Amino acid sequence: MRPAVEGRRWRFWKTLSGRFLLLTVVFVLLAETLVFLPSIARYRYDRMDERLKLAQVAALTQLASDNMVSPDLEAELLANAAVFNVVLRRDDVRQLVLSSPVPGPVAANYDLRKATSWELIRDALALLAKAEVQVIRVIGHPVQEGGQLIEITMDTKVLRQQLLEFSFRILALSALISAVMAVLLFTAAQRLLVAPIRRVVRHMQAYAEAPEDARRVIAPTAEVMELRAAEEAMAQMQTQLIGAFKQKERLAQLGGAVAKISHDLRNILTTAQLFADRLEGSADPAVARSAPKLINSISRAVALCESTLVFGKAEEAPPKLRHFALAPLVAEVAEGEGLPISGLRGASAGEDAPAEALVSALLDVPAGLMLRADPEQLHRVLSNLLRNARQAIEATGQPGMIEISAGEDDNDWWIRVGDTGPGLPAKAREHLFAAFQGGARKGGTGLGLAIAAELVRGHGGRLELHRSDSEGSEFVIHLPKAEGVAEA
Repeated sequence: MRPAVEGRRWRFWKTLSGRFLLLTVVFVLLAETLVFLPSIARYRYDRMDERLKLAQVAALTQLASDNMVSPDLEAELLANAAVFNVVLRRDDVRQLVLSSPVPGPVAANYDLRKATSWELIRDALALLAKAEVQVIRVIGHPVQEGGQLIEITMDTKVLRQQLLEFSFRILALSALISAVMAVLLFTAAQRLLVAPIRRVVRHMQAYAEAPEDARRVIAPTAEVMELRAAEEAMAQMQTQLIGAFKQKERLAQLGGAVAKISHDLRNILTTAQLFADRLEGSADPAVARSAPKLINSISRAVALCESTLVFGKAEEAPPKLRHFALAPLVAEVAEGEGLPISGLRGASAGEDAPAEALVSALLDVPAGLMLRADPEQLHRVLSNLLRNARQAIEATGQPGMIEISAGEDDNDWWIRVGDTGPGLPAKAREHLFAAFQGGARKGGTGLGLAIAAELVRGHGGRLELHRSDSEGSEFVIHLPKAEGVAEA
């Protein structure tokens, strides 16, 4: 039973309330100590100064009678002043006015005329620490200009007793004040600090049990500015989390629906692929020339449906890396987007592209440039970039151009895709490669760049926005030449 009680006490001192109470007591005691030391020093000074005044009265009595005071009266005057000897200096003459036997040698001299505050505190503490009775000499100024100085000899018995009693009274009063202040400050801290913090903790615990329940969002009510700011930040965070949970739920539902649609669409495209295969044997030259492109497009759509089913499992399929020529792939992507092609090195221009098209493509890809990547995934990356660029230019209603260039250095292959469009809005650039957040076009999902960036990362590369301003945007794809982590 006792260990449990001691454990609760130990836990209390580790709480904010316990530590605040402890600090309150410590600082109040420190303040009382700073008051106690000057108090006892002043009390000792006043008592000795009082002895000097009584001794001066006794000495003036002796001088007024022309030293005719009887020995009995002299002893009574010294006893009333509680001193052994009284010396006055007047007109530069030092005179022993009253005297009696001194019980022992003088242990210390105290000149109240020159004593500093620190010396008075030191001497008061020394008097409290010494229990034995000592004979001391005290020097001070006479009152009412009764001479140049007055000097008395006395013992410390009565003075120490008076100082002890005064110290006990001060300590008792200090303890009472400390207790009252500790209770008041502890109560105030409980109401103003601890209670609001506990309220925030309760809200956090309640919200953690059901983070999707909007009713559990904290309502800021604290009057302390710092706590109010914390509650407002917590309310904002909880609101954002609720929105994120709802979006996650909608995305999960959307993913399930897309997976079902992709599954059925794959079956439909497979059937269309079978019919498209027959077009290759057509006698019509135009049909025979277009049939391979149609078959490739349908095959790519089937592969996209299959990859969508994989993406529904939260990841893209790993790339199947092989070496291939980049120029034909770039030409195929541009033709697939219906862009008139010019300036292509190593590949033929699109013959069926309309000459009056609003957007055209300028290709600057070396014919002999070979790189190692997954051609299907790189096709998807380039398709997303070209489609975004074409839609951005078409939205302006003005003619524009998309430029695709490529090259290599010692470490990477790089592909640049630039356009003459209006540039990306600042809001779109903040979450450019985040799914459902980076859409720059009204009605867009923001998936294109997110998928493209993920596919490039799967190759160990990176997709970067090189620039975006009023003159257009430029994306750069970097694909590493290193074949493994150790080599990289």
